[in-house]
Amino acid sequence: MALRWRRRWRAPEGLRWLALWGVFLCLCLRPAEALLEGLYCGKLVCYDVLGVSRDASKAEIARAYRQLALRYHPDRQRDPEPGGEASQEKFILIATAYETLKDEETRKDYDYMLDHPEEYYSHYYHYYSRRLAPKVDVRIVILVTVCAISVFQFFSWWSSYNEAINYLATVPKYRIQATEIARQQGLLNRSREKGKNRRSKEEIRKEEEDIIKDVIKNKIDIKGGYQKPQLYDILLFQILLTPFYVFKYIAWYFWWIYHFNIKGQEYGEEEKLYIIRKYMKMSQSQFDSLEEEQKETFLERQLWIREKYELYKQEQEEELKKKMAMDPRWKRYRRWMRKEGPGRLTFIDD
Repeated sequence: MALRWRRRWRAPEGLRWLALWGVFLCLCLRPAEALLEGLYCGKLVCYDVLGVSRDASKAEIARAYRQLALRYHPDRQRDPEPGGEASQEKFILIATAYETLKDEETRKDYDYMLDHPEEYYSHYYHYYSRRLAPKVDVRIVILVTVCAISVFQFFSWWSSYNEAINYLATVPKYRIQATEIARQQGLLNRSREKGKNRRSKEEIRKEEEDIIKDVIKNKIDIKGGYQKPQLYDILLFQILLTPFYVFKYIAWYFWWIYHFNIKGQEYGEEEKLYIIRKYMKMSQSQFDSLEEEQKETFLERQLWIREKYELYKQEQEEELKKKMAMDPRWKRYRRWMRKEGPGRLTFIDD
């Protein structure tokens, strides 16, 4: 019985579609009610706040803003009135409307919101992405930061290099060699000037010191952390050359696999030293700072073979233990750890 009653009052198909279209128009085609609080001018239209149309130019918007700002500016409200707070809120609203409409990109987003009020999440995203976006391009900030780090890096390395040169000039071994080379080249055998060109002993000593340092710079190849800085070693050039280094490493890796894994060729001296350096877990600069005699010892003992390197490592550990056992300072430390080490309470009577 209930079923027949429902069928009797069923609405026509055309009327149902008309009702759905009416709901759609009510929800989507009412931009004034679709304005969101907290976005732009809130429930008000920014164009209406400034009293201009949507087709107004930048000059018209700026003119309208100046007129309203002069009228509602807080400095012109000298006497406290009941409507003073309302005037201040009105001025803030006018400033917000002008900030929204004076920028082309922000105005496009706002016009799109007026035309498509149903896209709530998109409006929130565009509003806050522009509001919270940095004023300066991030790429410029990164570039300036990298350049500043590179400049500091270069001068820091150059300072370390000069410190190494100054230290080597005080070591008798290198100073004597540099002095002999300077004399052979005639740099220290100059006749002393007379008359007006005569220099003091201090000036002559300083000149000789500079000559010796220049000889050390040219004749001694300093490696490791105190080596002479090069421009391609700083961060900026390293970043720019990263694609080249990646391509070079990939090409070298396939070359290694082809020659030594597939064709089974024997390692050369350079490849042997590379394997030894990897076993020792040393960087290239650390390995380069080792003496040539020490590298020759590595090659003589065939340390590129894993088993022989492990044997060499055990020998070095045993030798280190023996040195520490014979070291007086290490003996005192072990005695202190055994008697008065951490975790013990001692009471000393005066």
